[in-house]
This record gives sequence, C-alpha cells and structure tokens, in this order.
Amino acid sequence: MPSILAIDAGTTGVTALVVDERAHVVATGYREFAQHFPQDGWVEHDLGDIWSATVGATRDALSGLPDDTARSDLVAVGITNQRETVCLWDRETLGAARRAIVWQDRRTADLCTSLIAEGHQDDVRERTGLRLDPYFSASKLSWIAAHEPHVWAGVRDGRTAVGTVDSYLVARMTRGLAHITDATNASRTLLYDLATGAWSPELCDLFGVPVDALPEITASYGPLARTEPSAFLGLDLPITGIAGDQQAALAGQAGFHRGAAKCTYGTGSFLLVHTGDQPLSSRSGLLTTVALQHPDGRRDFALEGAVFVTGAAVQWLRDGLGIIESAADIEALAASVPDAGGVVFVPALTGLGAPEWDPTARGTIVGITRGTTRAHLARATLEAIAYEVRDVVDLMTSEAGIRLDRLAIDGGAAANNLLCQLQADTCGLVVDRSAELQTTGLGAAFLAGLGAGVWESTDQLAATRRSSGTFDPGPFDATAHGRWRDAVARSLHWAVQR
Repeated sequence: MPSILAIDAGTTGVTALVVDERAHVVATGYREFAQHFPQDGWVEHDLGDIWSATVGATRDALSGLPDDTARSDLVAVGITNQRETVCLWDRETLGAARRAIVWQDRRTADLCTSLIAEGHQDDVRERTGLRLDPYFSASKLSWIAAHEPHVWAGVRDGRTAVGTVDSYLVARMTRGLAHITDATNASRTLLYDLATGAWSPELCDLFGVPVDALPEITASYGPLARTEPSAFLGLDLPITGIAGDQQAALAGQAGFHRGAAKCTYGTGSFLLVHTGDQPLSSRSGLLTTVALQHPDGRRDFALEGAVFVTGAAVQWLRDGLGIIESAADIEALAASVPDAGGVVFVPALTGLGAPEWDPTARGTIVGITRGTTRAHLARATLEAIAYEVRDVVDLMTSEAGIRLDRLAIDGGAAANNLLCQLQADTCGLVVDRSAELQTTGLGAAFLAGLGAGVWESTDQLAATRRSSGTFDPGPFDATAHGRWRDAVARSLHWAVQR
C-alpha cells in the first residue's frame, strides 16, 4: 500500500506524518524547537533547530511504522509550513545567514506605518490581496537590508537565498539543488502579484528585494523536486506537494470547492473560505490568498481571516501566569463556572489581525473584581477565541456573498468540547470537528498524493474526510458579544508612542 511522508513545520515544532492511501495516519513524530525573543515584539527561530526538528520528527515517524508498512512503501513527500516567516541561507553551505524572522514578529510596525502614510496601501492591497502589516514577509526583508547590511550583501551578490520555511526545507532535503516555493506561500509575502501569478517587479522594488534571490514559484502539487538520500535520512523520494499551513488545512478538510470553510485553532486561528477561481477583494480586514495552484496553472482562491493569538493565549495562561499545568486543563477549569463573571480578555499579545489589523494593540483584560478567579479568566480566554472567529465569519459572509451552514474545524484546541460548543453558539453555525485534528499535515499528504498519483482527484479525497462529531448552535448572548467589542476598542493603539 503506497504511503506519503508529510512534514508539517509549524511555529513551535515539526510534526511528521505517514499517511496511507486510505487517508489514515499510520505513524507520527514530533519535535519542538526553541523560540527566541531578542526584544519586545521580536520573534525569531534558528533555522538549524527547524532542520534538526524536521529530521528528528521524520526519524521518529519512520521508526514507528506499523508492521504492515515499510519505508519502501513511501512514494512521495509533502511539505506544509508556518507562513510569512523569512529565512536566509547560504546557497552553497546551506548554513543560515541569520535567524528566521517569524510571522508573529512586530519589529517592522513603524516601517509599515510609513509606507501607509506614503500612500502605498491601496496599490499593495490591489496587487497582493494583503495589507501593509508586519505579519507578512516583505517588510521583514526590508528591515534586514536596513539594519544588517553585512547579511544583505550576500543577498545582493547571489550567495544568500531568500525564502519561506518551505523553501528552506526543500533546499536542505535536496542538498541545495532546488530553490522553490509554491503559489500559496508566495501569495503571503507582499511580493506576489495575484493578477500575474508571479513575483511583482514593482513590489520587489518597493521593499528593496532582489527578484533573483527569491525562489521559483511552482504549483502546489505535482513533480516539484526530489530529496537527496545523503541529505535526508537516506530517502530518495519526489517532493510532490507544498502548501502554506492554512491552505494545507483547507485541503485536509477536503475544502476543494467554492463555499467550503474551515477554521484551524493553532498558535493563532485562521478561517478560510474557498471563493472559486477568481480572487475576491476585501476592504474590511480580510485577506485574499491563493488556496491552491494546479499543475496546469489554474488557481483557486480564498478569503482568509487571520487571528494572531488563540492557542498562544492558552499557552500564556500556562507559562506566563501558571494558572494551568497543561493546555488541556483549561477546559475543565473554564467549565467549572457558568460564565466569565463579566471578565473579558482580548488576547492581543502580538497585536491584532483581522478585522482590526492593529500591530500596536496589546492584550487587555477588563471587568475584574474581587470575585474574579482563575476559572473566570480561563472561561474568558475560550470566549475570546470564539468571539474572534465570530467577527471574521460575519465579515466573510458579507464580503464573499457565501452563506455558511457549517464550519469545519481542526487544530489542537478543537479537542476542547467547551470551545467547540462556544464556537457553535457564538457563530450560529453547526461546528463539524474533523476526526483528524492535524489536518494541516494531512492536507500536505493529500497534495503530495495528488501529485504522485496516489489519488486521482480531489473528489476522491473528499470522500475520505471523517468527522469526530458536530456541535449544534445554542442561544447567542448578544450583550456579551457587545462587551467583547467594547474591550477590543480599548485594546487598540496601546503601544503607540505618546
């Protein structure tokens, strides 16, 4: 039975999955890697740590193969990755020129504000479907050029390659023979032109990025590259699927048709609605993104609502405040009280994404009294996650002209039954939880399988999706949602110099 090796390189760790032709995950491996915070609002990753975690997680998955599956059954590799994070490495040695600057990093807020003041916002939105925000890749590269000229010199003279995490992993797996990225990842950089499907010379000029340093843009599935056995655990396999993590999750939910919607609860929450073969523009805080590029060049598009901090807020309760011992403890703690006791938590720990897009917003807790307990704060955290998604759903319904009747969900926090019910109540939608919560890696496997011929069509993949249960909506508390919106307004512009 042919199997696919899928690599899911996330923000805090790397998961390796082996998926068989029945779309069953038969083996997994996982390795965390360190997070670096050099200054307030800065987030970096060591590329060597990401590669070591990738090799370690893959080795663990291969060593855990069941008796009826062998390494020789592997026919292809699929890759999915944290998006927008910028990586620079030496083309010959593959050594990192500096740490990766992570999508959560906010150091370029002033640069983005300046570009907006200069009148570039509308043109950038028109070309890319995105916004001038530190979230995306291009301003991070401009920052390196301005502040680390010794690093940027290698980019200018061609010694140093520039890419996203998928590009770096492909370079390592192929021993530097391939420098590629797929269209879903390219569409998150602020350097990709939605109209042409290519790097934009005008945008590269605006941000000062040499086009020659960027990877070749490929389809999301098909024959893309091949691993070098001496570089990657003795594996000699075609790389036949690449997608950014949220687009991969949409594929893992079999969201291949217009109107399909999914929400992934990870470090942040990301809601995508498939909008068909034409990009839809948003002026209300949503992003237009490539959902998939087919080998024949056809592209599918999506509207996306990016919420930066959801699962990371639970981690903060655990690591920052110490009110829970593990992330899983939040459900029982939050369920021990009937409501949040009037407490509202806006988890703008790295600014706010959709729909406000304010990098200067900061985390805000209001409504605390002498009677407030850690259980109320835990409940307020889950309510905040549900409200953030609700606000994005409302925008998508109005802008895409697509009425949703259900919301497919996945990600680690989707295991929380209380969160699932709060989400259903808040959105007024049936919430359908995937039986495989790690749909990001599953989507990478699906794309690689399409590219390798394991599955013949997206319809065949759609038939493999399984649900672990649905949550029907209950009453919606409009007053509580109004308090949430008031609290969001109070969190805005907090980090602005006064």
